[in-house]
Amino acid sequence: MPAVTVDDVLVLPRVAGPDVSTSVERTVSAVTAAPQGYEGEGFPVRRAFAGVNHRDLDPFIHMDQMGEVEYAPGEPKGTAWHPHRGFETVTYMLDGQIEHQDSTGGGGLIAGGDTQWMTAGSGLLHIEAPPEAVVMSGGLFHGVQLWVNLPARMKMTDPRYQDIGGGEVKLLTTEDGGAVLRLIAGEVGGHTGPGVTHTPITMVHATVSPGAQVRLPWRPDFNALVYVLAGSGTVGAEHRPVSTGNLAVFGAGDALTVRAGTTQESRSPQLDVLVLGGQPIREPIAAYGPFVMNTRDELITAVEDFQAGRLGTIPATPKDGGAPGGGH
Repeated sequence: MPAVTVDDVLVLPRVAGPDVSTSVERTVSAVTAAPQGYEGEGFPVRRAFAGVNHRDLDPFIHMDQMGEVEYAPGEPKGTAWHPHRGFETVTYMLDGQIEHQDSTGGGGLIAGGDTQWMTAGSGLLHIEAPPEAVVMSGGLFHGVQLWVNLPARMKMTDPRYQDIGGGEVKLLTTEDGGAVLRLIAGEVGGHTGPGVTHTPITMVHATVSPGAQVRLPWRPDFNALVYVLAGSGTVGAEHRPVSTGNLAVFGAGDALTVRAGTTQESRSPQLDVLVLGGQPIREPIAAYGPFVMNTRDELITAVEDFQAGRLGTIPATPKDGGAPGGGH
């Protein structure tokens, strides 16, 4: 970790820190620890949002840190075919590869540093699995999947896909060059990431050198979350300690701060965090497994549509008769 970086951070555009005299620093309202479990056919995950009130997460619903795990030959695992409706999935691969196929004919390979945005909308079926060559060889697997809610007016929008190659991510640094910032979606300090989202969000993967600090301007109408992928440090004006698997929930303000500890473990020589924020939707949520709607009746309809085959059938026929393209 990470897959996308530079040899000399000083050549990167710099994000100016917020004005200390006028900005309002966000304090930390809670720090939680992600429980570990298994997903799909048995790959390990950390449930990043477990135990956090939805009002603090809105517009985000769910996030898994997949791995980090070193597979032996024959061990890599994926998921079976399953449906989605009513939200967007964002899959960000730090290391390793995973293939996707869906009932619209979409699909593709998500490799180290790539991000794939899937708007499930009105619904589809899909499957995720490591490529055959990866199953044979084994190797490192590490990624994140984030679920972003859709407002009621867009729950039944047509499915949409966006592939963001690792080379397309906006690379930035801080004023002192102490961190690499990968802006995947949204805007920070006048810089814009490549991700185009139905629900306004910002998503940043920051790698912070030992002892360095990241102080970012943050939209006051967005919520703010920091999830620790690896390493240790502190967050917020009050220097709350955090380490791998911790999620920090911030209160109101227009600036947030993350600091890396001066000493890191050899396995994680730097602090790696995801910084997330979005515009709350503030609508009722009715969720059942892979369906996220607004009412119980809409959930019942989603289940009935799935059982009746109205979310698609498998296997899919690739679009235009060629190689599948797009989707998670």
